[in-house]
Amino acid sequence: MYPDRPEISPPTESRPAATHQSRQSRSRPHSRSGQNPNGYRCCGQPRNVERDPTPDVPLLAGMAGLDAGRSQTSHQNRRALLLTRETDTAEFEALAATLGIDIVETIFQRGKPEPRVHLGRGKIEEIAEQMGMRNEGHPWDGIDLILVHHNALPRQLVNLDDALGMEVWDRVRLLLELFTQHAASVEARVQVRIARLLADRSILRELVHRETMGERLGYGAGGRTGWRSVMEATQFEIARLRRRQKKFSRSLAERRRQRVRSGALSVGVSGYTNAGKSLLFSALTGKPVLIQDQVFSTLETTVGRMEKSPRVLLVDTIGFIDRIPADLLDAFSATLREALTCDLLLLLVDASDTPNELRRKLATSRRELFERMEDEVGPLTLILLTKADLCDEEDLRKAVSAVEEVGLLKPLIVSAHTGAGLEELRAAILTALHGPPLTLTLSTGEEPLAALIARVHREAMVIDVMTRKDKTEIRGWIDEASAARLEKEHPEQVMINS
Repeated sequence: MYPDRPEISPPTESRPAATHQSRQSRSRPHSRSGQNPNGYRCCGQPRNVERDPTPDVPLLAGMAGLDAGRSQTSHQNRRALLLTRETDTAEFEALAATLGIDIVETIFQRGKPEPRVHLGRGKIEEIAEQMGMRNEGHPWDGIDLILVHHNALPRQLVNLDDALGMEVWDRVRLLLELFTQHAASVEARVQVRIARLLADRSILRELVHRETMGERLGYGAGGRTGWRSVMEATQFEIARLRRRQKKFSRSLAERRRQRVRSGALSVGVSGYTNAGKSLLFSALTGKPVLIQDQVFSTLETTVGRMEKSPRVLLVDTIGFIDRIPADLLDAFSATLREALTCDLLLLLVDASDTPNELRRKLATSRRELFERMEDEVGPLTLILLTKADLCDEEDLRKAVSAVEEVGLLKPLIVSAHTGAGLEELRAAILTALHGPPLTLTLSTGEEPLAALIARVHREAMVIDVMTRKDKTEIRGWIDEASAARLEKEHPEQVMINS
């Protein structure tokens, strides 16, 4: 998919034939052309056991991490069937729609997830029968993907693939495919590649367990040696990518140290995915970034200077989402650390959501942030209600109440689209970082007054200026270091009052 991604190819080592019934010999009633006899999608070609007895790496459950060349680069207009035990699937359907996947039908079944196939076995058999009877004009005609609204176990994914004869994605695999599509930078691609390989490794372990069950002729029988080689190659690739990720982390850490030495302060922009982080970042910095009304349009760190304030930097990072596995989000630890090590944190919440949805998303964002903070206290946090232009007064009142109900301070209300509330937000950011505005009185003297005024405008965010005969009063926010330097260098000409 990406030219800079190395691929893991299955080893060429041969092995003795197994005495037990293997997955190759099992019949698949619903296999289609372009698939191998065991129903796994392996480069779209059947596997010739005699010529290539090495275990092939199946494209199962979206497993594109092992061989990126096997995955589809676009899922636009793919038709899928959604299996769920929950009534609220809106967020999951939004994730699928972002990839262009058309969910033809949602099959709902009450009760607890079945350990083997998530839904009941009878329901899965019924779906398999319907798949086998498809013909042109059937409502399910063209379906080539099964979506499971759940973080499924590896054995559940393998069992569903066995039973239904087509590719199966759960919530994690859908997110991984979304990450892959939106990874634009080398840093983001490495992070996504690690996340995919970690998820693929769990599927591989289940496949290895199945292939190596039963009696064997001896060491290496049943494909043990071949599968072990694939697992070792996967482990090697994960380790190599993690070393590369550490280089990115060291580079980011060095840039942070340089910013601290220069006296610059940083403000992290975080929140649930599609809460309007990138749009707010662009509105405050004037820096063009990718802005889409889609989930996870930002996967890498973007840093920009806040307009009219030369020493305040904003950091835009990846968004959060509910029920995402910790190890998957840990793959983006370097990106998240940029927001967690800032001087001030902006936590964004979509004001257009219902109160219950708002509370859920806010709880998820706070949990994911605070669990990863090295300091128990963490940075000072401001809560922002975004997309205020989509709400009326009553909606905003309910959103503010929902935030206050969880014990947080009254949030600021902004709309990056219309600009409403942005000046108040800038003032709140600067007050949180520098304290209340200061008044600088500049007098004539050895240094030309015009030069001092120009310097203050460069190093401070000026609110207003009052000019008199022999002095000028400038009111605004300025960091302590800059203010101290001015007073030290020009003690006779500069006086600072709160």
